[in-house]
Amino acid sequence: MQGKNLPEASAHARVYLGIDVCKAWLDIYLHPTGQRQRVANSRDGLRRLRGMLAGADVALVVMEATGKYHRPAQRTLHAWGLAVTVVNPLRARLFAQASGIVAKTDPVDARMLALYGACLEPAPTPVTPKLVEDLQELVRARHSATVQATAITNRLAATHDAFLKRELKRQVKNAKSHIKRLHDEIQQRIKDDPALKRRYTILASIPGFGPVTAATLVAGLNELGDASNKAIAMLVGLAPIACDSGDTSRERHIKGGRAHLRPPLYMAALAAIRTNPHLEAFYRRLRDKGKPPKLAITAVMRKLVVLANSLIKQNRQWMTTPP
Repeated sequence: MQGKNLPEASAHARVYLGIDVCKAWLDIYLHPTGQRQRVANSRDGLRRLRGMLAGADVALVVMEATGKYHRPAQRTLHAWGLAVTVVNPLRARLFAQASGIVAKTDPVDARMLALYGACLEPAPTPVTPKLVEDLQELVRARHSATVQATAITNRLAATHDAFLKRELKRQVKNAKSHIKRLHDEIQQRIKDDPALKRRYTILASIPGFGPVTAATLVAGLNELGDASNKAIAMLVGLAPIACDSGDTSRERHIKGGRAHLRPPLYMAALAAIRTNPHLEAFYRRLRDKGKPPKLAITAVMRKLVVLANSLIKQNRQWMTTPP
Protein backbone atom coordinates (compact mmCIF):
# COMPACT_ATOMS: atom_id res chain seq x y z
CA MET A 1 0.00 0.00 0.00
CA GLN A 2 3.01 2.30 0.32
CA GLY A 3 2.75 5.25 -2.05
CA LYS A 4 -0.89 4.60 -2.96
CA ASN A 5 -4.05 6.51 -2.09
CA LEU A 6 -6.29 5.43 0.75
CA PRO A 7 -8.40 2.36 0.08
CA GLU A 8 -11.93 3.34 -0.86
CA ALA A 9 -13.42 1.49 2.08
CA SER A 10 -11.35 3.58 4.49
CA ALA A 11 -11.68 6.91 2.71
CA HIS A 12 -14.14 8.32 5.23
CA ALA A 13 -12.68 6.77 8.39
CA ARG A 14 -11.27 9.03 11.08
CA VAL A 15 -7.51 8.67 10.83
CA TYR A 16 -4.56 9.81 12.92
CA LEU A 17 -1.49 10.88 11.02
CA GLY A 18 1.98 10.34 12.48
CA ILE A 19 4.90 12.12 10.81
CA ASP A 20 8.54 11.45 11.67
CA VAL A 21 10.51 14.48 10.49
CA CYS A 22 14.12 14.77 9.43
CA LYS A 23 15.97 17.28 7.27
CA ALA A 24 15.53 15.36 4.00
CA TRP A 25 12.17 13.59 4.25
CA LEU A 26 8.96 12.89 6.12
CA ASP A 27 7.95 9.37 7.12
CA ILE A 28 4.15 9.12 7.30
CA TYR A 29 1.84 6.60 8.94
CA LEU A 30 -1.96 6.62 8.99
CA HIS A 31 -3.76 4.89 11.84
CA PRO A 32 -5.88 2.75 11.68
CA THR A 33 -5.54 2.19 7.91
CA GLY A 34 -1.87 1.22 8.22
CA GLN A 35 -0.88 3.22 5.15
CA ARG A 36 2.78 4.28 5.01
CA GLN A 37 4.57 6.77 2.84
CA ARG A 38 7.87 8.61 2.63
CA VAL A 39 7.96 12.00 0.95
CA ALA A 40 10.57 14.72 0.67
CA ASN A 41 10.54 17.39 3.34
CA SER A 42 9.80 20.04 0.73
CA ARG A 43 6.88 21.70 -1.04
CA ASP A 44 6.76 18.91 -3.62
CA GLY A 45 6.73 16.30 -0.87
CA LEU A 46 3.92 18.07 0.96
CA ARG A 47 1.91 18.20 -2.28
CA ARG A 48 2.30 14.41 -2.54
CA LEU A 49 1.13 14.14 1.05
CA ARG A 50 -1.98 16.18 0.23
CA GLY A 51 -2.82 13.81 -2.58
CA MET A 52 -2.34 10.88 -0.22
CA LEU A 53 -4.83 12.43 2.22
CA ALA A 54 -7.46 13.13 -0.44
CA GLY A 55 -10.84 12.09 0.95
CA ALA A 56 -9.48 11.14 4.38
CA ASP A 57 -11.06 12.46 7.57
CA VAL A 58 -7.91 13.37 9.50
CA ALA A 59 -8.65 13.71 13.22
CA LEU A 60 -5.14 14.79 14.25
CA VAL A 61 -1.60 15.07 12.93
CA VAL A 62 1.23 14.32 15.39
CA MET A 63 4.90 15.12 14.78
CA GLU A 64 7.96 15.58 16.97
CA ALA A 65 9.66 18.89 17.63
CA THR A 66 12.85 18.85 15.54
CA GLY A 67 14.28 22.35 15.75
CA LYS A 68 13.27 24.05 12.53
CA TYR A 69 12.80 20.99 10.26
CA HIS A 70 9.18 20.34 11.29
CA ARG A 71 8.03 23.94 10.89
CA PRO A 72 7.25 24.01 7.13
CA ALA A 73 5.15 20.85 7.44
CA GLN A 74 3.38 22.16 10.54
CA ARG A 75 2.55 25.46 8.84
CA THR A 76 1.36 23.79 5.65
CA LEU A 77 -0.83 21.24 7.40
CA HIS A 78 -2.28 23.95 9.61
CA ALA A 79 -3.05 26.03 6.51
CA TRP A 80 -4.96 23.02 5.12
CA GLY A 81 -7.21 23.21 8.18
CA LEU A 82 -5.78 20.15 9.96
CA ALA A 83 -5.19 19.95 13.72
CA VAL A 84 -1.45 19.50 14.29
CA THR A 85 0.25 18.59 17.56
CA VAL A 86 4.01 18.97 18.01
CA VAL A 87 5.18 16.72 20.85
CA ASN A 88 8.34 16.47 22.90
CA PRO A 89 10.52 13.68 21.39
CA LEU A 90 11.20 12.29 24.87
CA ARG A 91 7.49 11.86 25.56
CA ALA A 92 7.00 10.09 22.24
CA ARG A 93 9.91 7.72 22.98
CA LEU A 94 8.60 6.97 26.48
CA PHE A 95 5.17 6.25 24.98
CA ALA A 96 6.79 3.80 22.53
CA GLN A 97 8.67 2.05 25.35
CA ALA A 98 5.51 1.87 27.45
CA SER A 99 3.83 0.24 24.44
CA GLY A 100 6.54 -2.42 24.33
CA ILE A 101 8.28 -1.00 21.23
CA VAL A 102 12.05 -0.84 21.76
CA ALA A 103 13.09 -0.57 18.10
CA LYS A 104 13.67 2.93 16.80
CA THR A 105 13.49 3.59 13.07
CA ASP A 106 11.82 6.39 11.14
CA PRO A 107 8.82 4.25 10.03
CA VAL A 108 8.42 2.87 13.58
CA ASP A 109 8.52 6.39 15.02
CA ALA A 110 5.88 7.57 12.54
CA ARG A 111 3.56 4.72 13.57
CA MET A 112 4.10 5.38 17.27
CA LEU A 113 3.30 9.07 16.79
CA ALA A 114 0.03 8.15 15.10
CA LEU A 115 -0.83 5.79 17.98
CA TYR A 116 0.20 8.50 20.46
CA GLY A 117 -2.38 10.81 18.91
CA ALA A 118 -5.10 8.15 18.84
CA CYS A 119 -4.56 7.07 22.45
CA LEU A 120 -3.85 10.37 24.18
CA GLU A 121 -5.64 12.93 21.96
CA PRO A 122 -3.15 15.74 22.77
CA ALA A 123 -4.27 19.31 22.20
CA PRO A 124 -3.21 20.93 18.89
CA THR A 125 -0.10 23.10 19.04
CA PRO A 126 -0.62 26.72 17.94
CA VAL A 127 1.55 27.78 15.02
CA THR A 128 4.21 30.26 16.11
CA PRO A 129 4.19 33.40 13.94
CA LYS A 130 7.13 33.59 11.52
CA LEU A 131 8.24 36.89 13.06
CA VAL A 132 8.44 35.30 16.51
CA GLU A 133 10.35 32.28 15.15
CA ASP A 134 12.92 34.60 13.57
CA LEU A 135 13.16 36.54 16.83
CA GLN A 136 13.75 33.30 18.74
CA GLU A 137 16.64 32.48 16.42
CA LEU A 138 18.20 35.89 17.01
CA VAL A 139 17.79 35.65 20.79
CA ARG A 140 19.43 32.24 20.90
CA ALA A 141 22.24 33.47 18.66
CA ARG A 142 22.86 36.33 21.08
CA HIS A 143 22.92 33.90 24.00
CA SER A 144 25.44 31.66 22.23
CA ALA A 145 27.61 34.65 21.31
CA THR A 146 27.55 35.83 24.93
CA VAL A 147 28.63 32.41 26.18
CA GLN A 148 31.47 32.34 23.67
CA ALA A 149 32.58 35.86 24.60
CA THR A 150 32.65 34.88 28.27
CA ALA A 151 34.75 31.80 27.50
CA ILE A 152 37.26 33.85 25.48
CA THR A 153 37.46 36.48 28.25
CA ASN A 154 38.21 33.75 30.79
CA ARG A 155 40.95 32.36 28.53
CA LEU A 156 42.41 35.83 28.18
CA ALA A 157 42.57 36.24 31.94
CA ALA A 158 44.60 33.01 32.24
CA THR A 159 46.93 33.68 29.28
CA HIS A 160 50.50 35.00 29.64
CA ASP A 161 51.81 34.82 26.07
CA ALA A 162 51.80 38.30 24.46
CA PHE A 163 50.84 37.08 20.97
CA LEU A 164 47.98 34.96 22.25
CA LYS A 165 46.75 37.84 24.40
CA ARG A 166 46.53 40.08 21.32
CA GLU A 167 44.61 37.39 19.42
CA LEU A 168 42.17 36.83 22.28
CA LYS A 169 41.63 40.57 22.76
CA ARG A 170 40.78 40.82 19.06
CA GLN A 171 38.31 37.95 19.40
CA VAL A 172 36.71 39.56 22.46
CA LYS A 173 36.32 42.84 20.59
CA ASN A 174 34.74 41.07 17.59
CA ALA A 175 32.44 39.06 19.86
CA LYS A 176 31.21 42.19 21.66
CA SER A 177 30.58 43.90 18.33
CA HIS A 178 28.64 40.84 17.14
CA ILE A 179 26.57 40.78 20.33
CA LYS A 180 25.74 44.47 19.98
CA ARG A 181 24.59 44.02 16.38
CA LEU A 182 22.38 41.10 17.44
CA HIS A 183 20.97 43.13 20.34
CA ASP A 184 20.20 46.09 18.09
CA GLU A 185 18.51 43.85 15.52
CA ILE A 186 16.39 42.18 18.21
CA GLN A 187 15.28 45.55 19.54
CA GLN A 188 14.46 46.78 16.04
CA ARG A 189 12.37 43.68 15.21
CA ILE A 190 10.39 44.17 18.42
CA LYS A 191 9.84 47.89 17.77
CA ASP A 192 8.63 47.19 14.22
CA ASP A 193 5.75 45.01 15.44
CA PRO A 194 3.10 46.76 17.60
CA ALA A 195 2.03 43.59 19.42
CA LEU A 196 5.58 42.54 20.30
CA LYS A 197 6.44 46.10 21.27
CA ARG A 198 3.49 46.25 23.68
CA ARG A 199 4.46 42.93 25.29
CA TYR A 200 8.08 44.06 25.57
CA THR A 201 7.05 47.38 27.18
CA ILE A 202 4.95 45.56 29.79
CA LEU A 203 7.75 43.13 30.63
CA ALA A 204 10.41 45.84 30.76
CA SER A 205 8.31 47.71 33.34
CA ILE A 206 8.76 44.91 35.90
CA PRO A 207 11.55 45.69 38.40
CA GLY A 208 14.48 43.39 37.69
CA PHE A 209 13.59 42.84 34.03
CA GLY A 210 16.24 44.30 31.75
CA PRO A 211 16.24 44.40 27.93
CA VAL A 212 17.73 40.89 27.62
CA THR A 213 15.19 39.24 29.94
CA ALA A 214 12.24 41.09 28.40
CA ALA A 215 13.29 40.24 24.82
CA THR A 216 13.98 36.60 25.75
CA LEU A 217 10.49 36.17 27.19
CA VAL A 218 8.84 37.98 24.27
CA ALA A 219 10.54 35.58 21.87
CA GLY A 220 10.57 32.36 23.88
CA LEU A 221 7.31 32.45 25.84
CA ASN A 222 4.61 33.33 23.34
CA GLU A 223 2.01 31.79 25.69
CA LEU A 224 2.29 34.70 28.14
CA GLY A 225 -1.14 36.15 28.72
CA ASP A 226 -2.99 33.13 27.30
CA ALA A 227 -2.03 30.42 29.80
CA SER A 228 -2.96 30.04 33.46
CA ASN A 229 -0.39 30.93 36.10
CA LYS A 230 0.20 27.26 36.88
CA ALA A 231 0.62 26.41 33.20
CA ILE A 232 3.06 29.26 32.58
CA ALA A 233 5.19 28.15 35.54
CA MET A 234 5.22 24.61 34.12
CA LEU A 235 6.23 25.86 30.67
CA VAL A 236 9.30 27.58 32.09
CA GLY A 237 10.06 24.62 34.37
CA LEU A 238 9.57 26.55 37.62
CA ALA A 239 6.64 24.60 39.09
CA PRO A 240 7.52 22.27 42.00
CA ILE A 241 6.70 18.70 40.99
CA ALA A 242 5.24 16.29 43.55
CA CYS A 243 6.99 12.95 44.07
CA ASP A 244 4.98 11.12 46.74
CA SER A 245 4.27 7.45 47.27
CA GLY A 246 2.17 5.89 50.02
CA ASP A 247 3.01 7.57 53.32
CA THR A 248 6.22 9.03 51.90
CA SER A 249 6.12 12.70 50.95
CA ARG A 250 9.32 13.75 49.22
CA GLU A 251 10.72 17.20 48.65
CA ARG A 252 9.38 18.98 45.56
CA HIS A 253 11.78 19.89 42.75
CA ILE A 254 11.41 21.81 39.50
CA LYS A 255 11.69 19.73 36.35
CA GLY A 256 11.49 20.06 32.57
CA GLY A 257 10.23 23.17 30.84
CA ARG A 258 12.15 25.59 28.64
CA ALA A 259 15.53 25.62 30.30
CA HIS A 260 16.92 28.44 28.14
CA LEU A 261 14.44 30.86 29.76
CA ARG A 262 15.62 30.22 33.31
CA PRO A 263 19.10 31.90 33.25
CA PRO A 264 17.73 35.38 32.37
CA LEU A 265 14.93 34.89 34.91
CA TYR A 266 17.53 33.94 37.52
CA MET A 267 19.40 37.20 36.93
CA ALA A 268 16.09 39.10 36.97
CA ALA A 269 15.23 37.50 40.32
CA LEU A 270 18.54 38.62 41.84
CA ALA A 271 17.87 42.17 40.65
CA ALA A 272 14.22 42.08 41.78
CA ILE A 273 15.21 41.05 45.31
CA ARG A 274 17.26 44.24 45.52
CA THR A 275 14.77 46.60 43.84
CA ASN A 276 11.27 45.25 44.62
CA PRO A 277 10.32 45.53 48.33
CA HIS A 278 7.53 42.93 47.99
CA LEU A 279 9.79 40.31 46.44
CA GLU A 280 12.59 41.16 48.87
CA ALA A 281 10.20 40.55 51.77
CA PHE A 282 9.02 37.30 50.13
CA TYR A 283 12.63 36.15 49.73
CA ARG A 284 13.47 37.03 53.34
CA ARG A 285 10.44 35.11 54.65
CA LEU A 286 11.59 31.98 52.85
CA ARG A 287 15.15 32.38 54.13
CA ASP A 288 13.91 32.95 57.69
CA LYS A 289 12.00 29.66 57.43
CA GLY A 290 15.30 27.92 56.71
CA LYS A 291 14.90 27.57 52.95
CA PRO A 292 18.19 27.41 51.00
CA PRO A 293 19.10 30.55 49.01
CA LYS A 294 18.75 28.79 45.65
CA LEU A 295 15.27 27.54 46.50
CA ALA A 296 14.19 31.00 47.61
CA ILE A 297 15.56 32.56 44.39
CA THR A 298 13.71 29.94 42.34
CA ALA A 299 10.50 30.87 44.15
CA VAL A 300 11.12 34.53 43.23
CA MET A 301 11.66 33.48 39.60
CA ARG A 302 8.29 31.74 39.64
CA LYS A 303 6.68 34.87 41.14
CA LEU A 304 8.20 36.97 38.34
CA VAL A 305 6.96 34.78 35.49
CA VAL A 306 3.48 34.60 37.05
CA LEU A 307 3.53 38.39 37.42
CA ALA A 308 4.55 38.78 33.77
CA ASN A 309 1.72 36.46 32.72
CA SER A 310 -0.85 38.42 34.74
CA LEU A 311 0.30 41.82 33.48
CA ILE A 312 0.18 40.78 29.82
CA LYS A 313 -3.22 39.18 30.37
CA GLN A 314 -4.45 42.48 31.86
CA ASN A 315 -2.57 44.50 29.20
CA ARG A 316 -1.02 46.88 31.70
CA GLN A 317 2.42 47.82 32.98
CA TRP A 318 3.72 47.10 36.46
CA MET A 319 2.75 49.60 39.17
CA THR A 320 3.93 49.98 42.75
CA THR A 321 0.25 49.92 43.81
CA PRO A 322 -1.77 47.75 41.40
CA PRO A 323 -5.26 48.92 40.40
